[in-house]
Amino acid sequence: MDFCLPEELEDLREAAARFAEKEIAPHARDWDRDERFADDIVAKLGEQGFMGILAPEAYEGAGGNLLSFCVVLEEIARRDGGLALAVEAHNGLCIQHILIAGNEAQKKRWLPDLASGRVMGSWCLSEPESGTDAIAMKTRAERDGEDWVISGTKQFITNGDRAGVFVVTAVTGREGDRNQIGAFAIERGAKGLSFGKPEEKLGMRSSGTVTVALDGVRVEADRLLGGAETGFGDVKKVLEKGRVAISAISIGLARGALEDSLRYAHSRRAFGRPIIEFQQIQAKIADMATRIEAARLLMHRAATTIESGATAQRESAMSKLFASEMATSVCMDAIQILGGYGYLREYDVERYMRDAKLCEIGEGTSEILRVLIAREAGRAMGLEGGVE
Repeated sequence: MDFCLPEELEDLREAAARFAEKEIAPHARDWDRDERFADDIVAKLGEQGFMGILAPEAYEGAGGNLLSFCVVLEEIARRDGGLALAVEAHNGLCIQHILIAGNEAQKKRWLPDLASGRVMGSWCLSEPESGTDAIAMKTRAERDGEDWVISGTKQFITNGDRAGVFVVTAVTGREGDRNQIGAFAIERGAKGLSFGKPEEKLGMRSSGTVTVALDGVRVEADRLLGGAETGFGDVKKVLEKGRVAISAISIGLARGALEDSLRYAHSRRAFGRPIIEFQQIQAKIADMATRIEAARLLMHRAATTIESGATAQRESAMSKLFASEMATSVCMDAIQILGGYGYLREYDVERYMRDAKLCEIGEGTSEILRVLIAREAGRAMGLEGGVE
């Protein structure tokens, strides 16, 4: 069993790290303050192949796998969690859904522009009264001749302010029936498609989050991805991979906090010596480093399990649960190590902490992931009851 990255992925990691240090790090604080990353960074990410890392080369993608995507996300998140979230939603949700459910004509239609970064993608699942409980969604798609007419409201939509292609889930039959949900690809500019103002968020501020409203949006039948009754199953597949990607973002944020803490602890002096020489600081650093490594191993296990073709709901849930809660804890420890400086925006650790908290919420809250893990633990023992 080899725990090291293959040579090609190590090369990719180094390339992503160089790119992030040069193109992202100098601007991350400004993007956080302005609540918007620069327009040209998307094109630059596209030139590197990072906007289409999961898409096959036939669609202008990089032809990478889930682990390579995680390697890139960790390096981007190391510098800016908000931008990493935008790249994750574009690749891991929008592109991923088209790859999973789209037919060949649909892939040729939308993937080249998305994979190249010429167009950003967005994934619209959550609603005002439907987040973790996805089957409670109210957005409806009604047949009208050969077309579908879609009405409803999607909330907390990443990239909604920038995207050119939206994958939108909607009820196609009875409400509350997971077998009556479909997904549709809708392009910006469609009549009846509108957007709320960007949300003012605690963290991930460089990434735009908006409400997406659909008021009788009419789409042709060829916009339906998969079948009118397969959407929920496809959503589960997307989230299984997306949770691993969120783990990578969590690890990147935690790593930034650890590295900044180490530099500070070696330079900051108290009582006549660097504070790294104090055992309580050493203990915090040791625990931070150990938890980051544990999270990375869980992430790699989940990613490789999925790439093997096996179902990995348990592994992806464990990975995201542990990594996201680890990131928040590590970032809080970093603030403590930096003391008063850690509380200032002049230093990045407070931004890492604000960004990290979202990882415990998006793409499956810690609470629902614990339910999933408990259910899978019971199934492994042949016990089916007790956990819904």
